[in-house]
Amino acid sequence: MTTKFTKEADQLVMFFEGRLDTAAAPQTEKEMQPLYDSTGQDIVLDCTKLEYISSSGLRIFLGILKNAKPKGSHVYIRGINDELRKVFAMTGFTNLFEFK
Repeated sequence: MTTKFTKEADQLVMFFEGRLDTAAAPQTEKEMQPLYDSTGQDIVLDCTKLEYISSSGLRIFLGILKNAKPKGSHVYIRGINDELRKVFAMTGFTNLFEFK
């Protein structure tokens, strides 16, 4: 699992590549710290190269959302494949997040 953090215009973007499973979750969460620290900027979670997400990965995404909303930020998910979309639908996450 690899991540890359960038700023695009007024948005913070985190790119994910590989499998966000239970083993990768602790390190990935540390790498996402700039998203937790942000104030008022929208966040994009780019899942174009994400192959798999476990419940641990979903928990991290939810944590980002819960942290961002009170600050007036939006969290967008970009580039999920059909398999990930099924996981998001089964867990009800399609109702929580905005998709690009």
